[in-house]
Amino acid sequence: MKTATNKKETTKSKATAKTTSKTGVTKPKSDAASGLTELFEDGLKDIYWAEKALTKALPKMAKNATSPELIDALNNHLTETEGQISRLEQVFELAGQKAVAKKCDAMAGLIEEGNGILEETEIGVVRDAGIIAACQKIEHYEIATYGTLRQFAETLGMEEAASLLEQTLEEEKAADKALTIVAVNAVNFEAAEAD
Repeated sequence: MKTATNKKETTKSKATAKTTSKTGVTKPKSDAASGLTELFEDGLKDIYWAEKALTKALPKMAKNATSPELIDALNNHLTETEGQISRLEQVFELAGQKAVAKKCDAMAGLIEEGNGILEETEIGVVRDAGIIAACQKIEHYEIATYGTLRQFAETLGMEEAASLLEQTLEEEKAADKALTIVAVNAVNFEAAEAD
């Protein structure tokens, strides 16, 4: 029978097995990326999963919103997201790869956080403000990811892929701006009045 101390030590030893004991440097997995092309392809798989997950999360957010402007912004972005998935499939093709999704821990966490906001807020303007906050965190993650992937594509001489990624990057920036406008023009002030 393991004690709590033994369990802790086992967990600790598993964690340290990934790093060298002297330097604290994490050992790479056996299938770790060794070049920029592999890192680019891994990033594509990650964001492909993220966008597919968003097609499930955005309708839930829209159903829980009350502001017509917010509902419209979320539904519009859902349509854009579906187009972004198609665009990513084109980028995979240009890279000579099959479109494959790999779980994106960051997006999974952001979606989970958004679900938590729904549980922790009353229906109405306060929840709407929370939905906007959660969605903007997602947009900022996507902006960072698409900016990086576009730059990788440019560096690798994949101009057509870079152009497709730039289109998505601009859409993500516009979605973030649209959410800010909804927040600033109504929702945040109404939520403040609810205090």
